[in-house]
Amino acid sequence: MSIPRPVSDSADPAERSSEQKPAVRSGVRSGAGAGGGRAAAGKDTGGRESGKDAKDAKDAKEAKPRPASARGRTRAAGAKAVEAKAPAEASPAVPAEPVRAATALPTALPTVVSAAFPAGTASTANAAADGRGPEEAELPQGRFLDRERSWLAFNERVLELAEDPNIPLLERAKFLAIFASNLDEFFMVRVAGLKRRIATGVAQRSASGHQPREVLDLIWRRSRELMARHAATFQQEVLPDLAAEGIELVRWPDLAEAEQARLHTLFRQQIFPVLTPLAVDPAHPFPYISGLSLNLAVVVRNPVSGHKHFARVKVPQSLSRFLEASPQRYVPLEDVMGAHLEELFPGMEVLAHHAFRVTRNEDLEVEEDDTENILKALEKELMRRRFGPPVRLEVEESIDPYILDLLVRELNITEAEVFPLPGPLDLTGLFGIADLDRPELRYPKFVAGTARGLTDVESATLPDIFGAMRERDVLLHHPYDSFSTSVQAFLEQAAADPHVLAIKQTLYRTSGDSPIVDALIDAAESGKQVLVLVEIKARFDEQANIKWARKLEESGCHVVYGLVGLKTHCKLSLVVRQEGDTLRRYSHVGTGNYHPKTARLYEDLGLLTADPQVGADLSDLFNRLSGYSRRESYRRLLTAPRGLRDGLVARINGEIAHHRAGRPAFVRIKVNSIVDEVVIDALYRASQAGVPVDVWVRGICAIRPGVPGLSENVRVRSILGRFLEHSRVFVFGNGGDPEVWIGSADMMHRNLDRRIEALVRVTDPAHRAELNGLLDLGVSEETDSWHLGADGTWTRHAQDAEGRPLRHVQDLLIDSRRRNRGSAAAR
Repeated sequence: MSIPRPVSDSADPAERSSEQKPAVRSGVRSGAGAGGGRAAAGKDTGGRESGKDAKDAKDAKEAKPRPASARGRTRAAGAKAVEAKAPAEASPAVPAEPVRAATALPTALPTVVSAAFPAGTASTANAAADGRGPEEAELPQGRFLDRERSWLAFNERVLELAEDPNIPLLERAKFLAIFASNLDEFFMVRVAGLKRRIATGVAQRSASGHQPREVLDLIWRRSRELMARHAATFQQEVLPDLAAEGIELVRWPDLAEAEQARLHTLFRQQIFPVLTPLAVDPAHPFPYISGLSLNLAVVVRNPVSGHKHFARVKVPQSLSRFLEASPQRYVPLEDVMGAHLEELFPGMEVLAHHAFRVTRNEDLEVEEDDTENILKALEKELMRRRFGPPVRLEVEESIDPYILDLLVRELNITEAEVFPLPGPLDLTGLFGIADLDRPELRYPKFVAGTARGLTDVESATLPDIFGAMRERDVLLHHPYDSFSTSVQAFLEQAAADPHVLAIKQTLYRTSGDSPIVDALIDAAESGKQVLVLVEIKARFDEQANIKWARKLEESGCHVVYGLVGLKTHCKLSLVVRQEGDTLRRYSHVGTGNYHPKTARLYEDLGLLTADPQVGADLSDLFNRLSGYSRRESYRRLLTAPRGLRDGLVARINGEIAHHRAGRPAFVRIKVNSIVDEVVIDALYRASQAGVPVDVWVRGICAIRPGVPGLSENVRVRSILGRFLEHSRVFVFGNGGDPEVWIGSADMMHRNLDRRIEALVRVTDPAHRAELNGLLDLGVSEETDSWHLGADGTWTRHAQDAEGRPLRHVQDLLIDSRRRNRGSAAAR
């Protein structure tokens, strides 16, 4: 019996995979023709590279740090404005200043970093000598860590989870699959994009100071090391441990005669009919190899003429990656195919066969400014995606040199892009193994409960969402709080409520059988005004979103695709309800997608509120997205592309002013990634002024913490675990009255410059205290996390000084929810 294939739900490299899809669709496991890499030389078959190159050049230019003098003037103005405010009294529910555990910071820069900070670089002391304030001082060169290296370090942290013997065994297998899936997408998007920019001459030196070719060489070298370590972890650790638990992954020669006989039958009945051998000779050109497909390269000999021939057989993706030979014993599908090649090539002698796998450029290119119908243009581009140039070739270590030379020549790739590995290749197939019904080898089951603000006692009936929202704002923390009894119920109740007049909704990613979409369709069919902003350019979910857009339109929903040149990434829902003689607006602003499946795997925050200011803000923002509006200022929102970066920088500068005035001051940020140079420079200047700065980041981080004179007051932590940390939180000390924001934006150029993003200010004192407490846990020395050093090295801190394991933040939150539910039930 074969293992069911796992649902693939992934996002961009730092957002999609489970650690990290983040998804690997911005879903659960959360980046294109024949003839190989010719398109990488600067043009594809349609000559469409010029538009993309122009965008790349623009992006590279925008990525350069802004002049320090301009930043200084902006920061000085922001600081003066905040300093002029009267100090607010601290709310008793919110700690005025976070308690910081002692952190050992390097007393001197590591050698690798010291070279980036040459003697004579302007410093805070130099600025004071010439009359400039610290916020106007020139910051040293080399202060940013490299983005691509940081992403590889993130994926290394995923691998460390697979190596951890304290993690349940099937979860370790899942982390191996997540690592492989993450790396696939990294090559499809980031490596492919870098190669294209180099080939077309638009690549520029990165903010970290590296030349593009240096970055590409680093990626190849470090990826090779990590892929070898990944394979070794599977072969030497996880595979034997699985066998010890009665789950065996074996190769064809290891099967018993009865098992081979069973698979002979399975091959003839279910596998052979879907296979298509493709010969290569003067009459048959080298076949197209689709991206991420697993293939067998076969060498056969004609016994009559003695001539050798090459053929390719694709391993069907419609079949399970590992086949069950007998209970709890599995064999790779390609092994079963390899044992039956004589049936595919009757009358020929099969001399050799080897598995290989190609990764292609699968990023999209749609010139929206020149396109009247974005939907149709995107559909055409999705067809072309399959034919992107190759960027990686994975082969078995035992591959015949003749076959390898043929593949390299026909795919037109370089030696550096060839990755020999021990078989089996493509360990994303371990998702299927990880889903086996062995609960004792997985994380303990956790079932989310209804959020405290919606009901005090668990019951079989859904809470009255609108009634609860009229009484108070409700802070949601998924997956600890149920998505189905909060956000999903909010929209389902709105669809069924005869007093609801209109629903406005953004959709970036959602599930294949989405109850959210069903609720919107029900609302439209019952006569309500329904506006749905579907982001059809959500990477790797484009086809699914096009399908949903058409289904929504057919039901009577007004469907729009956002603003030209911008992705709509904000997570917003607005319900307008008739209540007597007045209209009341109910809002939801979140950090995660309206995706019921990933809501059980992603850590996200959301705010349900009937606050009139938030409702007015969402009305204005939806009008901007669906019509013609240039509104850029809001009451309780910060929005990108205009306003969000400046708003955050002004608040960071405000903490400098508070600190100088002797008032409580700190900055705390929780994001998926942080690379924006302007925001990072603001954090550096806050650190130089003495403001404590804590950053909790899951993925990419370009900050160098702990550098004397620059960032000795900056701490950076990373937490990975059973849930994908996906929420974005920004907390400012604000002189003792902490200001807290949550929303959709990471500190990346794409989020701040090329996406519609929204943060909402959290005003309830209890909610602010809860979020500040969450960040307390994340940066505590007493919880399991990775610490970032000034040289870009991440070190895991999983044990205390006595060698006892530290508690994981996610386990603490699970235990807290269980205790709260027990207390509520007891009442």
